[in-house]
Amino acid sequence: MPEHSGRRADDPLGDRQPTSHERMTGQPWDASYHDGPAPWDVGHPQPAIARLAAAGGFAGAVLDAGCGTGENALLVASLGLPVLGVDVAETALANARAKADARRLEVEFVVADALRLEGLGRTFDTVLDSGLFHTFDGDEQPRYVASLASVTVGGGTLYVFCFSDDGPGTGPHPISRDELKAAFGPGTGWNVAAIEPDRLQTRYHDDNGAPAWFATIRRA
Repeated sequence: MPEHSGRRADDPLGDRQPTSHERMTGQPWDASYHDGPAPWDVGHPQPAIARLAAAGGFAGAVLDAGCGTGENALLVASLGLPVLGVDVAETALANARAKADARRLEVEFVVADALRLEGLGRTFDTVLDSGLFHTFDGDEQPRYVASLASVTVGGGTLYVFCFSDDGPGTGPHPISRDELKAAFGPGTGWNVAAIEPDRLQTRYHDDNGAPAWFATIRRA
């Protein structure tokens, strides 16, 4: 039978404070999933992630940070890799576990604070961030970058897929290439290998999606 443990990391949320996005909207992340799909939940893996998976971009133990309802994590799990998907939205995680059951895939989905991933007590060879980095403001980004570093093995790979400020039709919270490079710059424990333009699909853009960056970043 599929294994999709509902266990929580020790004190996974604790005294978590609302993120900048939650303060701006006045709602917790979980509320985004209460009345149908969230704006970023397109019902299938992001094409950029599917291309990466087909090219063999995932290896070893994989973490999907901000996994939502799990489409990207489930795709990686279908390759036979061990995958942990984490999110603060328990409604999204319940949907992800239901998908794992229906597809008979072995994958874990647990509640965890992306700003305190060290609480997982685990490390990963590959980490995926699809649509999470751009939700953090300038004060939160250094904490998030350090949190990612705490669970990524030396030489491991982080993929960051985020809204770009380059072009018309940008999504909310667009990030510049320079901001992305600076966030993972010298002294952070990371080395930026590549930042390529791409497209990120949402439920409010057309089929072409929104301008995005796809960054490949190595753990020092």
